[in-house]
Amino acid sequence: MEDEKLKKDILLRLRKIEGQVKGIQGMIDKNTCCDDVLVQIAAIRAAINRVGGLILENYAKNCLEIGSTDEEQEKLKNLISTINKFVK
Repeated sequence: MEDEKLKKDILLRLRKIEGQVKGIQGMIDKNTCCDDVLVQIAAIRAAINRVGGLILENYAKNCLEIGSTDEEQEKLKNLISTINKFVK
């Protein structure tokens, strides 16, 4: 991963997701209502999708070298937005 700021952002998001997973484990141990557990699972899924979008964007910019011009950057943002909508 080229951009240190992006790398830190992704790692921070993954740590938060890890905390959410541990929270769900605790909810299961305490026999928390299934509705509440499912809400937390949906939140984790959405967070994972956002991390995936960031990684895809990084891949397109740094591995495929897409996005060097303003027009390419705009197209890349649209592509990532479309992918994120699809995976929801």
